[in-house]
Amino acid sequence: MESALLVHRLHFAFTITFHYLFPQLTMGLAPLIVVLKTLGLRRNDEIYNQAARFWTRIFGINFVIGVVTGIPMEFQFGTNWSHFSRFAGGVIGQTLAMEGMFAFFLESAFLGLFLYGEKKLSPRAHWWSAVAVFLGSWLSGYFIIVTDAWMQNPVGYERAPDGSAQLSSFWELVLNPWAWWQYAHNMSGAVVTGAFVMASVGAFYLLSNKYSEHGQIFLRTGVVAGCIFSILQLFPTGDGQGRMVTRYQPVTLAAMEALFTSQPGAPLVIIGQPDVEARKIDNPLLVPKALSFLTYRRWEANVEGLDSFPERLWPQNIPLLYYSYHIMVGLGTIFIAIMVVSAFLLWRGRLFDARWMLWVLLLSLPFPYIANTAGWMTAELGRQPWLVYGLMLTADGYSKTVSAGNGMFTLLGFMGMYLVLGVLFLFLVHREIEHGPAGAAALSH
Repeated sequence: MESALLVHRLHFAFTITFHYLFPQLTMGLAPLIVVLKTLGLRRNDEIYNQAARFWTRIFGINFVIGVVTGIPMEFQFGTNWSHFSRFAGGVIGQTLAMEGMFAFFLESAFLGLFLYGEKKLSPRAHWWSAVAVFLGSWLSGYFIIVTDAWMQNPVGYERAPDGSAQLSSFWELVLNPWAWWQYAHNMSGAVVTGAFVMASVGAFYLLSNKYSEHGQIFLRTGVVAGCIFSILQLFPTGDGQGRMVTRYQPVTLAAMEALFTSQPGAPLVIIGQPDVEARKIDNPLLVPKALSFLTYRRWEANVEGLDSFPERLWPQNIPLLYYSYHIMVGLGTIFIAIMVVSAFLLWRGRLFDARWMLWVLLLSLPFPYIANTAGWMTAELGRQPWLVYGLMLTADGYSKTVSAGNGMFTLLGFMGMYLVLGVLFLFLVHREIEHGPAGAAALSH
């Protein structure tokens, strides 16, 4: 039983981690494409229109791979997690259906118009199609976040006679306070990914002495958006999400910080290695009383440690949770530093000639993906041992009749198929970048 549960968890973890590599870029690029299209329309500048078309092609590739990798996850609710589906389907079925019927169809329909309708639509109508793609992608993200937020902080439900959860208040579900902060934090993280990718491609073009005008536009847009949203990731969205965890999941907060003992004036751990058996942090670098202030806005506030909770309710992999959280926070801090320096150089008119900074931006491309993945690992590991917090344990939610061998067979199959999809994705994106925003005519000489 334990091995089957582990395989099912690994299976879903793999598929959702791989899948989210793609939606985070589409959701991050969507508002930036609107910005580029708006500037092209206002300035009547074809360079901006070419830039918008280029990133829409990248968006389209991500969108297709995201759809292909996202559909199997919905089936896994029935194949691998049937007990969870039977328990929670009366609630999360609403938001998952709305994501598919409203947001996904809106996004996909208008993406087709934006990609192929430019010559048939008026400039303003084509701009509206870009706005609709943006709204569809962000609305889709909200319904998914609401689903996860209910698992973190279940609201708006009642228990049916058979023990399942049934929706009692649609508005409580979609206005879950956890969802608001989680959504804001998640979407700002997606824009950080989009901004770094855009700035990285712009840096590549300038370093390669190709498509210089487009590269400068990519850098300006990416750096300005990256600077704004990297800061928003820290405050207020990260701070707000952290206070949600403090209020509704105090044991998760203690595990994230490896705070084994409750104490007033609790310190914030910058670096260190948690030793769960010894109940301590090895080689810690601490900021005295900072955790108390960040969570309760009082330097001497008492913060509950893991000793305040039964060990059976502790997150099951405290070291992985701790490291995931600190990787997310550490990279987020580095992002702020990179983008603030880049914005300063841009303001001074020196960014485009600062090759060292262009190399930093180019090589930074993978790190927002790592940070977003670490953030989701923090959220999902922190909820354990609960599948629905306080209502259903993870050990009770998986499909009991699907053996570990069956689960491992399909996991290996998925890994093989997703490897092919990943190679295909890299090939298609590489081809678009090599082809450039405007073809050979835009090459700098």
